[in-house]
Amino acid sequence: MSGTCREVVTLQLGHYSNFIGTHWWNLQDAALVYDSDAPAGELQSDVLFREGLTPGAHVTYTPRLIAMDLKGSLQTLRKEGSLYECTENENTTFTWEGQIMTHKESPPTKNAFLQQLDSLDAGGLLAEPDFMSPSSAVDHLSSAGAGVAMETVNSRLERMQKSYWLEGSVRVWSDFLRIHLHPRTVSVINQYNHDGEAERLEVFGQGEALLKGPVLEDLEDRLHFFVEECDYLQGFQVLCDLADGFSGLGSKVTELLQDSYGGRGILTWGVAPVNHPETSSIKDLYHMMNCALGTLQMANHSSFFCPLTLRGGLMRRPPPPTAFPLLNCDPMLWYHSSSVLALALDCMTASYRLRQNSAPMWQLSDALAVSGRKVVSAYGSVPFPMMHGGCLPDALDAFADVLPWRPISACPELGDGRCFGQSVTLRGLDGQSLVSPLLPGTEPPSSLHSERSGEDVLAAYVRLHYPSTPLAVQLLSGASKVTPPFPKIFSPALSPQGFLQNQNQTAADYSECCSITISSCGAYYSSVNKSFSFFFNNPFHSDVHHNTEEIISCYFYYLLLVLIIIRFY
Repeated sequence: MSGTCREVVTLQLGHYSNFIGTHWWNLQDAALVYDSDAPAGELQSDVLFREGLTPGAHVTYTPRLIAMDLKGSLQTLRKEGSLYECTENENTTFTWEGQIMTHKESPPTKNAFLQQLDSLDAGGLLAEPDFMSPSSAVDHLSSAGAGVAMETVNSRLERMQKSYWLEGSVRVWSDFLRIHLHPRTVSVINQYNHDGEAERLEVFGQGEALLKGPVLEDLEDRLHFFVEECDYLQGFQVLCDLADGFSGLGSKVTELLQDSYGGRGILTWGVAPVNHPETSSIKDLYHMMNCALGTLQMANHSSFFCPLTLRGGLMRRPPPPTAFPLLNCDPMLWYHSSSVLALALDCMTASYRLRQNSAPMWQLSDALAVSGRKVVSAYGSVPFPMMHGGCLPDALDAFADVLPWRPISACPELGDGRCFGQSVTLRGLDGQSLVSPLLPGTEPPSSLHSERSGEDVLAAYVRLHYPSTPLAVQLLSGASKVTPPFPKIFSPALSPQGFLQNQNQTAADYSECCSITISSCGAYYSSVNKSFSFFFNNPFHSDVHHNTEEIISCYFYYLLLVLIIIRFY
């Protein structure tokens, strides 16, 4: 798996960031090809993964990742991992001859998925042989029409997940982590607790004050370890929680990256769940303040900043969460909502992970962050609704004047074509017709049927809605592979390839994947301005009188934020 590539270091800051990151790394692990004789895929895994050796001289392949979270957030996961553990017996000499009493805390109970992982060899695949054989595809199938067996994405996942139901057992992100991590990956912040009422990281200023002393030294050591082994580092991708104190930590981390690695790309994704486990009027106020300050500071220190959330907005009473017609997910469940955002992220980051003709981070950020406007918004169609055996022009024509994607950045579609730059990626169309199959001399039903390549078809469709916007288009044949422990959230109307099923389709041995289209554009400022103007007119709750100095400073930041946004907009 070695070879020249542009490496990327990933940082995940916060619990929800690690939820998304866990799903995302599970997707990357499912796409790895361990057979040296197999053809190389479109995406180069060495961009994200690093090769190493254990003390026993075993080769490892682990993410180039730094994941930060709070005390008590790991549950069954060991901070140092299990790949590099020492198996030698340590002889300890005791000089105390008196009585010794040992108090041992019972370890957290692992769910069925983690127990099955423990039973596999290191690096083994989470699947039994009969799960992948065509002969077993007739099991757990649903009948349609005249008894025709139909297999769906959910039925395949259900057969592979067997007896465990993770929706009821996932408490933290490590409960569904299927890959091994390097000992330098997990960093626990012991100053604050993940659970409980005391010592919580809730305010932007708390996060800002964290990055100094031991926490700063620890982060710098981890960064140096991963960066110094890179041959050609193209940059960093940062996932950071927006609604809690990690937004303050993220602002300082991105500032550190900008100061230390100024010539590299820094792509920051500010993430926020639809709901929070503990909420109140004062905490809702904190969440909005953290989002506002985090957006301002991290955008200032990044190549571009893109919020990722299924929330309808970042204000106190947002519209309903974003819903996709072909997904049956519970947006209130972190395990579900983070899986949707991970699929989107897997598609949006593909451009700088390609094996051939990749667009480096700086090129993507320059295309979207136009004239200093660094805040971009993302829209997605998860999965892209296309009939199995159909063609791309017919799939796009079916939408007529309605755009196929939905907002995943708490930013509604403006609908007036105002956009500074756009990047569109469509993946998972392997085996499908990208152009119209019309015979020569046949009148095309639309202008899209006259285009001669899939890229031209997609570009022509987008330009119908954004005629004057600079546009970059990419089509990838390979889809995102979804394997356990990915949740069963797909509509029964989807085949295991992620396409709408024909009634005459028979069961086949499909790979577990779905096709995704993602569009990113720089049209986020109007929504940010509207959201925070709404908040600015609301009086502060009387319970915050003990934080007067901090509230006054936040008022100053809000005024500065609104002035900057108005200037950019």
